[in-house]
Amino acid sequence: MSEYIELYQQITGCTACGLSEGRTNAVPGEGSQDADIMFIGEAPGAEEDRIGIPFVGDAGKKLDEIISAMGMQRDDVYIANVLKSRPPNNRTPTPEEIRHCAPFLTQQVAIVQPKVIVALGSPAAKFLLQTSRGIT
Repeated sequence: MSEYIELYQQITGCTACGLSEGRTNAVPGEGSQDADIMFIGEAPGAEEDRIGIPFVGDAGKKLDEIISAMGMQRDDVYIANVLKSRPPNNRTPTPEEIRHCAPFLTQQVAIVQPKVIVALGSPAAKFLLQTSRGIT
């Protein structure tokens, strides 16, 4: 548990890239540290930046519906993003930004040790599969 708290503090205090200058809140991730399923998205949006929780905007409502349709609750899974700070105007993350945040996500996956990882979008899939090819 202390490993998770330490990682959370590192994420919320990170200033490794310029995104930290424009954020309201870092968005570390949330959910069960014992989750069998981990959802990984691209980056926080405006609403996520405002409150510091991943997937709470329109995409979050859809994700909640999907989780519910699976017979689970949000607390049963772990939800994170590749980036922990919102890019301006929700633009696609740059390779440099991904490189700065990647160690955080790698540590989150190591802590949670999910059985299944669901990539929500191309940047997440590219990071997880270590490829430059899109998901289409």
